[in-house]
Amino acid sequence: SRDGRATVSRTSLISPLNISELLGNDTINKLKLLLLYMSYKGIYRPSNPKKYKGDHRNIIYRSLWERKFMNYCDLNENVLEWASEEFWIPYKDPTTNRVRRYFPDFFIKYKDKDNNIRRSVIEVKPLRETLEPKVTKGKSRKTLINESMTYVKNQAKWKAAREFCDDRKLEFKIMTEKELGIR
Repeated sequence: SRDGRATVSRTSLISPLNISELLGNDTINKLKLLLLYMSYKGIYRPSNPKKYKGDHRNIIYRSLWERKFMNYCDLNENVLEWASEEFWIPYKDPTTNRVRRYFPDFFIKYKDKDNNIRRSVIEVKPLRETLEPKVTKGKSRKTLINESMTYVKNQAKWKAAREFCDDRKLEFKIMTEKELGIR
């Protein structure tokens, strides 16, 4: 206000109870889903920095799912070593026909249930990005094009990653919310 006192806007008076009246339950469910898929970024501070192969002071997560997997690697006694985006794999981007660098989310060295030492390259992705996009009612052409471009690029990255891993006797795994136990 002109006299320097705080003012309250009408929108700040909306209570959580009447948001569903304003937006409708379907919209609220869509917003909840959007929040679930939203990207969060931060620096992960490991409890066991000696297990991390790389600079343990600069471990960046780009989603809550990646942070959850980092926590798993850090605290699970069967994970002997782990790294996040510490190496790259060249791949040909089919949308530009250029060679690019793919930085897989994780590398882990772990003991399996039979005490065998295994090494895996892990990519954490939403399930929807691992499936070929479908034309659905209400989906815009622009959305379909963006989803298709993401899908094609991911397929090229993962093909290169599988070949890279096969050459080095590593496993390549894609982990979605399903494998991470996230709804």
